[in-house]
Amino acid sequence: MDLSVSPHGPLRTDRPDLAAYLAADAVVDHDHPAIVALAAELRRADPVRTAEAVFEHVRDRIDHSADVGHWSAAYRASDVLAAGNAICHGKSHLLAALMRANGIPAGLCYQKLDVLHGLNGVLLPGSPWWVRLDGRGNRNGADGHFATTPAEERPAWANDPALGEHHYTTVYATPPRELLDGLRDGVPGSVGYGYLPLELPDRD
Repeated sequence: MDLSVSPHGPLRTDRPDLAAYLAADAVVDHDHPAIVALAAELRRADPVRTAEAVFEHVRDRIDHSADVGHWSAAYRASDVLAAGNAICHGKSHLLAALMRANGIPAGLCYQKLDVLHGLNGVLLPGSPWWVRLDGRGNRNGADGHFATTPAEERPAWANDPALGEHHYTTVYATPPRELLDGLRDGVPGSVGYGYLPLELPDRD
């Protein structure tokens, strides 16, 4: 088996400089004191185990809003941590922040389902390959697992090509503008995803 080949398609970065996937910004704000503190708590001697601990914390300890009926509308990483719940996009921003705070390059990936699903691309220490990690949370049929190679990727949801479902191939350093505009329109307590785009403008 070729460990470099993902069943969900290849990944490529939208920025040539790896530093973009370690940077703090207004959404992936890993310089926030609460993010810094949690990142240190999750840090392990082995950096791959650090990545696994980060993934499992976001997947299992931060609720998906739809699973618990609490719709925070949080999307900034520090706000997601404070709220304790978010939709997939907010959770992916927190996962990226905790990875970056531990020196692990991480970006944002997307999947076209009946809604635009958010997950992560991570460059694990010592690996030449970006790998998809999906910390959505394993409830209501979702089944995402940690992977160290593209061949082992286990996102939360399978694609149905007959419905036009697919994974996008880009690892974004920051959320695409169209998505970020929608996330800014989210209202705490408002149920559903109607404020989000259904897909990215161009299938990549």
